[in-house]
Amino acid sequence: MNHLLAYRDRFPILRETTYLINHSLAAMPAAAEERLLEYARMWRERGIRAWGEGWWDMPLTVGDQIGRIIGAPPGSVVMHQNVTVAEAIVLSCFRPSAERNRVVYEEANFPSVRYLYQARPDLEVVAVEDDRAIVDAIDERTLLVPISHVLFKTAEIQDVAPIVRRAHEVGAHVVLDAYQSAGVVLLDVTALDVDFATGGSVKWLCGGPGAGWLYVRPDLAERLEPTLVGWQAHARPFAFEPELEYAAGVQRFLTGTPNVPALYAATAGYDVIEEVGVDRIRANSVRQTTLLMELLEAAGFETPEYAAVHKELGERGIICDFRPDAGIRLGPHFYNSDDELRFTVRQLTEIVETGAYERHLGAAARF
Repeated sequence: MNHLLAYRDRFPILRETTYLINHSLAAMPAAAEERLLEYARMWRERGIRAWGEGWWDMPLTVGDQIGRIIGAPPGSVVMHQNVTVAEAIVLSCFRPSAERNRVVYEEANFPSVRYLYQARPDLEVVAVEDDRAIVDAIDERTLLVPISHVLFKTAEIQDVAPIVRRAHEVGAHVVLDAYQSAGVVLLDVTALDVDFATGGSVKWLCGGPGAGWLYVRPDLAERLEPTLVGWQAHARPFAFEPELEYAAGVQRFLTGTPNVPALYAATAGYDVIEEVGVDRIRANSVRQTTLLMELLEAAGFETPEYAAVHKELGERGIICDFRPDAGIRLGPHFYNSDDELRFTVRQLTEIVETGAYERHLGAAARF
């Protein structure tokens, strides 16, 4: 996989740090800065004319680029600010009833997604142990099944197909959160037959914040009517008509004025992911994860005081993160080298064995 290292020079932060926090915020492509300058130039030189010269259509045109990455057909993906907004729009399509008001998901679902459904008093939320338990919990009372393709704490890839089959057997709809997988795990939303899929761009897509996305299965996009809408969802938005008439297809799942600069920046990351190919990225990810596990096992230590160790790593130019119930988290992407992984494990070993982390204990507690 050494040929993937040819892409390193496209990510400026790699020159200054050992960047292993791609599971949280991937390195910025240099082209993102160029795209933002292009946005500024358009605003400066074209002014309001820029809306008719590409800005207005970006939630759809950029959505099509996401579609190519996740196996969605053209015209089935739209861009939003984040996953919460996207899932709220999906939820607004449905009217819970006494006979069908259950939402089933697993306890390890991302908190932001959980909060959205918990906040609705007309929904009965059922949180179960794992993906297999989801299948068992789905019944005729189930309305929606919002699941994660990859769990955010453990990186476990969920078995989505049985969940989709069971949900469709009873007339329920599946909302697949692919935030943790898009760009690093092969994903084909059409083959999976999910009803909806959503995600963001700050992680493996290298697209930065503010560029969430929503896929709607084409047949559903033609007949569902979301109530969380804005003027972009109107059939004739610039007619400024007083009554709502839904636009055709996935456009009706839009809201208000789009986040244009975020979409400019995001396309730089999507371009690289498309060029490299998720299949090659996935193969390298599996290989490097295996290498990292072998290196850590050979080192043979447990990392105490995660916050303090994390701070010491940061001072040594190794950018990663930690979770109190998960430990130090290392997330290499396709542009990271094997030597960086070996260097990081050596530094971890030294930090633990020499007690270098101890000088950060007070600060870590405050953090």
